[in-house]
Amino acid sequence: MKQNFTVFIVGFLFAMGLGLSGMTQPQKVVGFLDLWGNWDPSLMFVMIGAIGVHFIAYKIIRKRITPLWSEEWHVPIKKDITPALISGAFIFGIGWGLAGFCPGPAVVSLASFQVKPILFVVSMLLGMFLFRIIDQKLKIKK
Repeated sequence: MKQNFTVFIVGFLFAMGLGLSGMTQPQKVVGFLDLWGNWDPSLMFVMIGAIGVHFIAYKIIRKRITPLWSEEWHVPIKKDITPALISGAFIFGIGWGLAGFCPGPAVVSLASFQVKPILFVVSMLLGMFLFRIIDQKLKIKK
């Protein structure tokens, strides 16, 4: 119960932060990515603030032996830069630039009941599903 409540509160705070910062507005994101046009640097300050808070909080939290509601830390251990990682980052960046959404803000934007975030999230889920099928087929052939 404590863990579910904590997840809800953290998710709610994250959603509020995305909304207040403008990350749920595709035109703001595209404006930030438009370096040689009408560049909007405001999201840079959002990133700097988020990185600063994360840097300090991570240092404090990782001093604990275990997380509050888990028996172990779930921190990625792989450090390899693989073709799959590079191609995935490339596809993510292209999608972010074209649509003005990345997954978190798109899910939050579903609350607006606008067509664009709905299409984005449906397409994202379809892409995840297709990836899983293709990845399983490729693993079987190896």
